[in-house]
Amino acid sequence: MKRTLSSQVPKSIGKEVLVEGWIHKIRKLGGINFLVIRDRSGLVQAIVGGEEAIEKLKDLTTETVVKIIGNVVKEDRAPGGAEIHVTTVEVLSPVKEDLPVEINKKDLNVNLDTLFDWRPITLRAPKQRAIFKVQAEILSAWRDFFKENDFTEINTPKIVEAGAETGGAEMFEIKYFKKKAFLAQSPQLYKEIMAGVFERVFETAYAYRAEPHSTSRHINEYLSLDMEMGFIDSWMDLINIHQELIKFILESLKKNAKAEFELLGATLPEYVKIPVIKLREAQEILEKEYGEKCVGEPDLEPRHEKQICEYSNKKWGTEFIFITHYPSKKRPFYTMDDPESPEETLSFDLLFRGLEVTTGSQRIHRYEDHLEKMRKRGMSTKGFEDYLNVFKYGMPPHGGFCQGLERLTARFLELDNVKEASLFPRDMNRLRP
Repeated sequence: MKRTLSSQVPKSIGKEVLVEGWIHKIRKLGGINFLVIRDRSGLVQAIVGGEEAIEKLKDLTTETVVKIIGNVVKEDRAPGGAEIHVTTVEVLSPVKEDLPVEINKKDLNVNLDTLFDWRPITLRAPKQRAIFKVQAEILSAWRDFFKENDFTEINTPKIVEAGAETGGAEMFEIKYFKKKAFLAQSPQLYKEIMAGVFERVFETAYAYRAEPHSTSRHINEYLSLDMEMGFIDSWMDLINIHQELIKFILESLKKNAKAEFELLGATLPEYVKIPVIKLREAQEILEKEYGEKCVGEPDLEPRHEKQICEYSNKKWGTEFIFITHYPSKKRPFYTMDDPESPEETLSFDLLFRGLEVTTGSQRIHRYEDHLEKMRKRGMSTKGFEDYLNVFKYGMPPHGGFCQGLERLTARFLELDNVKEASLFPRDMNRLRP
């Protein structure tokens, strides 16, 4: 008999089905057992009666893996409005120990250390599963959007000789045979090279930052969503395609992840055209509206990001906001300076619900301009020769941006800590499981 998933059981009323999964809940009432079986599609209720079947279940506990065969009957009180009256039970994998965490409750009610220490088990909880179903949908939508817009997917090295931004600082050093190498902190240099091949490229891959943070906003290994596009007329082309990307992701989540948002009690925003303001303008708003003395600072503090998103929601009806024109001294060397204001860059961040989720810019595309900016910064070209050589042989005006998948997920689902949006988070204190 072919396996039936729990979500398909309500469509099989009056038929015999075979269901396999984990015992999510078990309730024993004398001569009858009520089981809730969990599989990849959800939950289904089953009733087990008869001495032989009950004998098989008497020593079993939750998370036991079973195969059941039975007849589907209508039952409005059961998940999906149907239940299985079991005729045959087979135990595929028994559980002989007490579970370290009760995962069949509505909420786990454990601290983050416990949540992550027992990650292989806690990930089975319905709300934890829902987080990563949403994350999978974000990633799928991200890929679909760029493929539909004629971008080519690429895969670049994660073992590198130099950093995309600093040449070694804040990077994880590794032994590479007899040489020193690093884990890539970004595919930046490679994706620019590939924009000289395909014009439009994107990549989804892990990146590594050796920053000794222990905050709710940072992890040291994250899934970086990167794009780069050539033949742009200006940096606003990047803003415009990003607007369309956010709209596309929201539509995909609304269509394919409604149940997960409801389970998690999260609100999916409606798309509203995202406002675009300069950093200095944002700082002036913060001073006027919130009394923050931050005009002239090179960046926004975490509380400022929350305040400006709050302001954006009140004034423009969206919890997203683009902040542009960050100071040249605070942006990577490959970022193009604004010709009309050389102290500022043609760069931007996208903030969402109080957190930066995107950073991007127009890039320098002329070889001599690269050398001049590196010279002004006192940077050596050593380790960047292959990257710089590309600009000797014709590169179009180009730019791009990157997003952290975990941060995006955390903000969409209004999670308190970005680590909750990582299957197996890595930070300065955690290297397992």
